[in-house]
Amino acid sequence: MYPAVTPRDPSFAAAAFGETISLVRRAVREILRVAVLAIGVLLMVGGFVLALLPGHLGLPLLVIGLIMVLRNSRKARRYFIQLQQRHPKVVYPVRRLIRRDPEIFPVLWQQALRTERLIVPPRFRRAGVWRRRYLRARR
Repeated sequence: MYPAVTPRDPSFAAAAFGETISLVRRAVREILRVAVLAIGVLLMVGGFVLALLPGHLGLPLLVIGLIMVLRNSRKARRYFIQLQQRHPKVVYPVRRLIRRDPEIFPVLWQQALRTERLIVPPRFRRAGVWRRRYLRARR
């Protein structure tokens, strides 16, 4: 008599197929993460170059690239946190811009006031006066 051959357990084949699928998904996810990271770095470089030229297109590209890099790189996030702890006044506006709901106009206003304070002597500073005169709510 011939020994009876039993077919393979179907759960074994399903488990092997499931492991293969999870491995492929993990590889695709890693490839996409690296691609998004590379695009973010390219946007940051392009934004930096455009920020040096006249016009305002560079800053949004720089911020979008920074968001992409910080969301996809643990090392970049760690470095950004260290930078934030060392220089909180410099990094805080960037943090406000990369939030899920960015506060764009308050950040721009704060940066305009800081720039005015650095460049213009106190008796010629007008931004605060204009805000109090034209933008304050009427009673």
